[in-house]
Amino acid sequence: MATVKFTAMKDGDRDDYEFLTAHEIDYAARTGERLLAALVQLDEGLSGYKITRLGHSLQAATRAWRDGADTDWIACALLHDIGDIYAPYNHDEYAASILKPFVREQCTWVVEKHGDFQRLYYAHHLGGNRHARDRFAGHAYFGDCDQFCERWDQSSFDPDYDTLPIEFFRPFVLEVFARKAYDPTVIRAGERVPLIDPTTATTRTGASA
Repeated sequence: MATVKFTAMKDGDRDDYEFLTAHEIDYAARTGERLLAALVQLDEGLSGYKITRLGHSLQAATRAWRDGADTDWIACALLHDIGDIYAPYNHDEYAASILKPFVREQCTWVVEKHGDFQRLYYAHHLGGNRHARDRFAGHAYFGDCDQFCERWDQSSFDPDYDTLPIEFFRPFVLEVFARKAYDPTVIRAGERVPLIDPTTATTRTGASA
C-alpha cells in the first residue's frame, strides 16, 4: 500500500502500523545526512561574531579532533550549537535531545549544560550570573563540561584558525547516527571518557584536510 488506511490513529490495524514502522526506520536511517545539511544553515544564523556559527561548530570539532577526542566527543563538538537555528533560548537542550539516543550519557550531559557553563565568560558583562554552573558542582561530568567549554567552545571564534571542512566530519556524524538508539553499550551510563587523548593527539596536531 502507498499510505495507511486510517484517518484517525485509533482506527489503524497491524498492517498499517507495520507499514509505518518500515517507513520510520528508513527515515531515521538518514538522520545524519539531514543534520549535516542543517549545519550548513548555521551560516545564515546569528551574525556579529568574526566567524559564522557553522565556522564556530567546525572549529570546535576540529579542536576536538586534534585533541585526540573520540567519535562521540567530535560529533558533539560539531553539533553542540545545532539548536541555534530553531531554539535560540534553549539551544543546548535542543542539541542534547538530538544526540541523546546515540552518544554516551557523559557527552549528552555536557552538551545539555554547556550553555550554563559558557556563561562564565560573558554573563558578568551583562549583569548576569557568570557562576550559573556552580549549581552542578560535584556532578561526575562537571569537569568534562568545563574542559569542553574551555578548550573547544569558547576558544572557537578565530577566523585565522586552520579549521577542517564539514566533509571531513561527515563520517563521524554518519557513524553516530547509524547506531541503534538507546543501546546501553553506547549510552554507557556513568562512564567517563577523557576529552583529550595525548597519544592520538600527537598524530593529529596540525593535520589538514
